[in-house]
Amino acid sequence: MCLAVPGRIVTKEETVGVVDVRGNRLRAGLALVLEAEVGDWVLVHAGFAITTITPQDAAETNALLDQMEGIG
Repeated sequence: MCLAVPGRIVTKEETVGVVDVRGNRLRAGLALVLEAEVGDWVLVHAGFAITTITPQDAAETNALLDQMEGIG
């Protein structure tokens, strides 16, 4: 199963940035979301931001991930 997770762009330099994903910062390719700016939410999969999302969508997805963490 593949999963993309929400992250907020912290820094951006052309097509690479640092994204905060649930408190962890990682480098991610931004070539697919060139319109995204620092502070925007994106879905990250395999080291690449694949689309922008709304803050509401990010909050909802993070809430579901929080619930899943409590299941195991």
